[in-house]
Amino acid sequence: MTASAVGGGADVAPPPPAEPRRRTRTGPRRSARRRGYLVFLLPGIVLSTAVIVVPLLMTVGISFTRWQGIGRPEWIGLDNYSRLLADANFWASFRNIGLVIVAMAVVPTLLGLVLASALYDHVGRAYGDRTASALRSGLYLPQIVPVAVTGIIWAWILHPDYGALNSILADLHLEILARNWLGDPRYALYSVMAVLIWVQLGYPVVMFMAGLQRIDPELYEAADLDGASWWQRFTRIAVPLIRPEVYVVLVTTTIAGLKIFGQIFVLTRGGPGNATLVPSYFAYRNFFERAAVGYGSAISTVLTVIIVLLTYVFLRVQARDERLGGW
Repeated sequence: MTASAVGGGADVAPPPPAEPRRRTRTGPRRSARRRGYLVFLLPGIVLSTAVIVVPLLMTVGISFTRWQGIGRPEWIGLDNYSRLLADANFWASFRNIGLVIVAMAVVPTLLGLVLASALYDHVGRAYGDRTASALRSGLYLPQIVPVAVTGIIWAWILHPDYGALNSILADLHLEILARNWLGDPRYALYSVMAVLIWVQLGYPVVMFMAGLQRIDPELYEAADLDGASWWQRFTRIAVPLIRPEVYVVLVTTTIAGLKIFGQIFVLTRGGPGNATLVPSYFAYRNFFERAAVGYGSAISTVLTVIIVLLTYVFLRVQARDERLGGW
């Protein structure tokens, strides 16, 4: 039976001949190009190896030893890690670090979203971009001031005898609210958390304002025509479109919270008692105050593993969110 009979008498043209597949040349030229890129990467690879990889491997190796920083380390296997599991101070430091992450990651991210949107939508439109930029710079200022300076200033403010906070409360006849903010175990960690929120808030504001600037203004105009409120524009347009910045802020601030050291060292040195003890300061205490270098290395190793795992989880969640197309 012919094609004409099958098609009801219509002539069917034969299919065109297939074009020969073009070969891609992946020979010496591409290899030479990759080697050319490697030359530019070598300085960074060498520096990262010397500053990060080698000290990390040395720390992991020392964590299996008993060593006071001098002499020859004594191999003890997993004894340091077994000791960690039974150390109440170690577990107290990780309970505290959970609240520190709330103060450095969760609260600044939520407040930063609202403040960035308010500065961009309201202050920028009503008073101009320069005013919004000046306020943004003021919020970011604690990020660039040395940690020692901000710590000393806040120690003065929170001092129980001559601190500014208790003096203001006394002037307002609210002496009953005055506290030993950094010396009382009931309030020390929450006082440090308040300082950390103040320090960290400017970073998400800057990141989120940069993200808001890349949103198409026509989306806001269409929402205004539909009668959307500011909160609806914020939750339905702004937040979903700047979710890459939200992920970056959450990852970086969570890592910063896990390895927090400077503010704790300047303000409380982990006290009173263990009220503000965190893993990084606990490792420092064992390294330099108790000369238990092997035990301090074990603490640092565990903290490093936790940071790597959390970073991996964040990146996987972000990748899955991008594949699914949003929240």
